[in-house]
Amino acid sequence: MARNLLLSAPPGSGKTTALIRAAGTLDQLRLGGFVTREIREAGRRVGFCLLPFCGEPRIMAHRELVSRQRVGAYGVDVEMVDYVADTALGARAAADLFVVDEIGAMECFSTRFVAAVRRLLDDPRPLIATVALRGEGLIAEVKARDDVELRQLTARNRDALPAELSAWARRAVGGREDG
Repeated sequence: MARNLLLSAPPGSGKTTALIRAAGTLDQLRLGGFVTREIREAGRRVGFCLLPFCGEPRIMAHRELVSRQRVGAYGVDVEMVDYVADTALGARAAADLFVVDEIGAMECFSTRFVAAVRRLLDDPRPLIATVALRGEGLIAEVKARDDVELRQLTARNRDALPAELSAWARRAVGGREDG
């Protein structure tokens, strides 16, 4: 069994939803990391917020954010990504399992995020992360690792995937299948 599990699929296909549903069943484990949520105004996506498992939500990207680092219409607050990388993914985080949503273009502007993900992949504690379907640098690097199981989210496996991720996490942490 690989120590790290990556979930990939096109944007908007349900990776984050599957990860949040799986994490919601893991209350017997200490989770480190974060999930990402869209910020919507009047039904329109205007940004992205990082939600650490321990800590306050932080705006990572927004249409109105002035930044030299941009992905599409969104300015990226690299200092905020740095902060979340340092606090939610820190080496001393009291976690049985790390959850990272996502290893993507916005997050990879942060050299501290990139370093934290590399360290987590080498950490003895397991990691479940979503990863962009396409990309270079860290995105390609993590997918090529020998200690990673890469799963694709599809319309066929979407409903069963949260339970599968949850069972994988309990096994990876120490064989706990209950929950």
